[in-house]
Amino acid sequence: MPSYAYVYILASTFKHLYIGVTTNLQLRVWQHKNPKDNSSFAARYSINRLVYFEGYGLVTRAIRREKELKGWLRIRKIELIVGKNPTWIDLSEEWGKPIKMLDPDA
Repeated sequence: MPSYAYVYILASTFKHLYIGVTTNLQLRVWQHKNPKDNSSFAARYSINRLVYFEGYGLVTRAIRREKELKGWLRIRKIELIVGKNPTWIDLSEEWGKPIKMLDPDA
């Protein structure tokens, strides 16, 4: 059983929200960005921008947190996101892109 898990919130450009839990955040976000089933909730509303996530040492704790967040009112979820990511940038936007190396002679 994986020993680390993430609770994540994805958003569309219109601020539709999706909350999930995973043990492989990078893969799961990639799957949302490249859906196999276009009839799924996230695909239908283009919910594919990672706007918030939390890491947990225990999968069971992450699942409890996911259920807790899903029970919150929408405004409280938005306050959580804005508290850490006020401009709603896609936190996964740079994943997989080459890293610019610093020039040691500069």
